Amino acid sequence: MKKQFFALALAAVLLICAVPAGALTGEGTRAAQTLSALNVVRGAYNVDDPATRAQAAVILVRLAGAEEAAAADKTPIPFKDVPAYAVQSVRYAYGQGWLRGVTGDTFGASETITSTAYCAALGRLLGYTGEDFSYETALTFARHMAITSRDYGETLTRGDLFELTAGALYASYKDGGTILAHLTAVSPSAAAAADKLNLASPTLTARQAADRYTAAVFQLSMYEDGKNLDLKEPDGSASGFFISGDGLAVTNYHAIADCAAGVATLVSGEQYPVEEVVYYDVGNDIAVLRIGHASLSGVETPGFVYLETASRDTLRMGDEIYTIGSPLGLGLAVSAGIVSDASRTTDGYDAPCIMSTADISQGSSGGALLNVYGQVVGVTSGAFVFGNNMYLAVAIDPVLSADLTVEGQTLDQVKQFEASQAKDAA
Repeated sequence: MKKQFFALALAAVLLICAVPAGALTGEGTRAAQTLSALNVVRGAYNVDDPATRAQAAVILVRLAGAEEAAAADKTPIPFKDVPAYAVQSVRYAYGQGWLRGVTGDTFGASETITSTAYCAALGRLLGYTGEDFSYETALTFARHMAITSRDYGETLTRGDLFELTAGALYASYKDGGTILAHLTAVSPSAAAAADKLNLASPTLTARQAADRYTAAVFQLSMYEDGKNLDLKEPDGSASGFFISGDGLAVTNYHAIADCAAGVATLVSGEQYPVEEVVYYDVGNDIAVLRIGHASLSGVETPGFVYLETASRDTLRMGDEIYTIGSPLGLGLAVSAGIVSDASRTTDGYDAPCIMSTADISQGSSGGALLNVYGQVVGVTSGAFVFGNNMYLAVAIDPVLSADLTVEGQTLDQVKQFEASQAKDAA
């Protein structure tokens, strides 16, 4: 019998609304304004115009804080179609391997840049190579690594280009540090603008938390036996989130109980197997999993976006919090609320829970409860059936003191062990 894992049942009403065409137009302008303050965008925005490959090269060089290096680079390039304003940028972007020509001697400077080409360029700018992703998988890789938080059409308008670039400011280089941190380190004017605009503020809005950390959360499909796994018919759906780049992830124990296999589906659509259970605590309803580095399609990942952790002791009543999970197994979603009680004693849990008003539903079990700094403080778990906006999360604290270097067990081994424990106790 299929189920969405949730500690206590909730009734749900689904409301569907249409997004008007062009509703995102303002996003491009806002992104352009931010990039203009950072001196990445100059001149008229013209957000509805097609973005050309030459314009993309110029944006990339400015984003990398590499204009001086580009001006000093005199390496010949084979292209004959690059306008004068973009020669330095195209030369540098080509030399760095960020952008390539459309043919041997044609850059395609006036052609509209595709979302695939620009996402590939951003990935390469961040230090990732062909060993980490292919050109064909650049869009998926961009979602996987939180370079972008949404999908784009096949080609980009200038507004799309600006929005994608502004979103990438918080993407991390392969060797650490964000684009924004690097840009502000090499450019005093960008640093001053970032400070004025509060771009490096440690506190996040719900949207900022969603943009930066949805890639760290996944939908968890659980299988009671291998047969259902082979049939791709999960017995239940829950949520989980990464706490390390090498695949350590957290969920609720009740999400994995009695299951022999599991699959994590990321916001990018990629699916990765649950390899083992590194730690679990039945009474505190928490478990730490290790997610495999090879997707079910056989693609190796260079790593996962992950969440920093913070103790429940950092919370107080009234603090703003956010949740990210997969309610009803319909895909990842974010909600916001406040802490109504940071330590609520509740039947069924060995330790007090965090009670909040941030909406969760069946399937949200194992999702992330974040503070305004983007740190995970709890694992969304359940709710009081007869209360209003009384949602529960178990504190992340047991994980903070657990030894996560030990050899893990398979889901089936945990299932068999707990079954034998229950039999002995009967």
